[in-house]
Amino acid sequence: MSAAENHWLNKVNWSDIGLVAVVAQDVQSNAVLMVAWMNREALKRTVESGEAVYWSRSRKKLWHKGEESGFTQKVHEIRLDCDGDVILLKVEQVGGISCHTGRHDCFFQKLENHEWLVTEPVLKNPDEIYTT
Repeated sequence: MSAAENHWLNKVNWSDIGLVAVVAQDVQSNAVLMVAWMNREALKRTVESGEAVYWSRSRKKLWHKGEESGFTQKVHEIRLDCDGDVILLKVEQVGGISCHTGRHDCFFQKLENHEWLVTEPVLKNPDEIYTT
């Protein structure tokens, strides 16, 4: 892509290390599934493929959501917040599992009386999902 074709990438307020926070939201239920990070390449690949691609800060590499588990995220909409520093992906979560713990979403702990309580069940044992 030429510089003119990538002008939309310049609208994003990238952090000093070239990342932007991304919220993945279920397109049907509006539930927040997870929060991750993207760099420019991840956002470009997401747009090109129609599936979520993130930047893994721990592994320091691009990460196509579902590359190991098969639980991909089909992107229906991409939105940018008012400050340009958060991207919202409205996705269809293939297989219904978005969390590496085998749960529907990553927000399965609820604070009650100063304790974090697990409120969502494991849908599939992570050992059966991930081989590495």
